Amino acid sequence: MTLWITGLPGSGKSTLADGIKKGHPSFVLLRMDELRKVVTPEPTYSDAERDIVYRALVYLAGMLTELGHDVIIDATGNLRKWRELARKFIPRYGEIYLKCPVDLCVQREMKRKDTREAPRDIYKKGGKGWPVPGMNVPYEEPVRPELTIETESTSPEKAVLMIGELIGSLQG
Repeated sequence: MTLWITGLPGSGKSTLADGIKKGHPSFVLLRMDELRKVVTPEPTYSDAERDIVYRALVYLAGMLTELGHDVIIDATGNLRKWRELARKFIPRYGEIYLKCPVDLCVQREMKRKDTREAPRDIYKKGGKGWPVPGMNVPYEEPVRPELTIETESTSPEKAVLMIGELIGSLQG
């Protein structure tokens, strides 16, 4: 199966992906920020570049799933078309939407010490015109995610338990 954890930058995607990986070590964790450093070492974050990188991510997740691996995608995936491509391409697919107010995401991102390869000061750069989902480029919320977690009011521990229940239902 493939689980895509989507949400605004700073919504908690990497924290929860790490929590899932800890409880389910067999999962392969694909982080967009790590993939981007290989695919586009000097990213421009243009629409065309994002499309190529997200399509590559979906392809990689699909191939790993086809080979028998369970996969976690840790990526904003700000446009529905990429998440819908994954849903179409990967038979056992689940989407986890981390719903979080943008002002809280900004606060979290400013306090973040370990960026896990994520670019630093995302929202500050967004204020200067850098393309940031939810700020100056669209973030299209999922229409029918398998799970929505409001990370403003749900602890990371509780969220990981909720995701564990989803994993159990997708495996059964």
